[in-house]
Amino acid sequence: MDILQGKQVLVTGGSRGFGRGIVEAMLGAGARVHTVARGAEALATLRAELGDGVAVTAADAADPVVAGQLLETVRPDVVVLNAGASPLARPLHQHTWESFSRNWEVDVKVAFHWLREALLLPLAPGSAVVVVSSGAALRGSPLSGGYAGAKATLRFMAQYAAEESRRLDLGIQITALLPQLSPATDLGQLAVAAYARRAGMTEEEYRAQLGAPLTPQLAGAAVMRVLTDPTLAAHGAFMLAAAGLKAVD
Repeated sequence: MDILQGKQVLVTGGSRGFGRGIVEAMLGAGARVHTVARGAEALATLRAELGDGVAVTAADAADPVVAGQLLETVRPDVVVLNAGASPLARPLHQHTWESFSRNWEVDVKVAFHWLREALLLPLAPGSAVVVVSSGAALRGSPLSGGYAGAKATLRFMAQYAAEESRRLDLGIQITALLPQLSPATDLGQLAVAAYARRAGMTEEEYRAQLGAPLTPQLAGAAVMRVLTDPTLAAHGAFMLAAAGLKAVD
């Protein structure tokens, strides 16, 4: 883990859930962390709890100006794109186009702007970008509108950006992580409640069939492994469960 000692890491959506777990893991490895999220109060709490090793910016990660300015000023060695919107938990016919496309307008837009800026700047050779997608990218998610399609697109975008890095000889490692549904996050709790109702089950029964939960701490450890384990470098995408990582490409 010494490979991250003193490195600069930038995490979007790092104030809670998997993002916070990733921030904590990076700090534990000796990195300096800058996190971006919309909630100024949550960011202030994060910094108060984790100390001066964390710098924060309250901003919309989907804003292309924010992406360009922060990459230029922070010059991170590692970027983790974790920010995204919570989908409205309804079946297809109960969505409007606006609610259906929410994750396209947030999650996909975030990944597009940051990956584009990372390649244009470009980030330094040997740097890395981790794009947090979702297991729904492979399995679907019938109660979340366009969420699964948006998350599948994140995986493709990570692949496309990795190809451009190789083609341009930039030396930027770009990887997608597809975490399984987890009640350990706010988004996961909402999904579990919706799918339990749909199945006529209690939330406890539904959680039980999911198995061991993927916690923010486990997500942080997985990102650490992707960044530091050279045996994983040949793979561009991984499913992420409590049991660990599984290559999907």
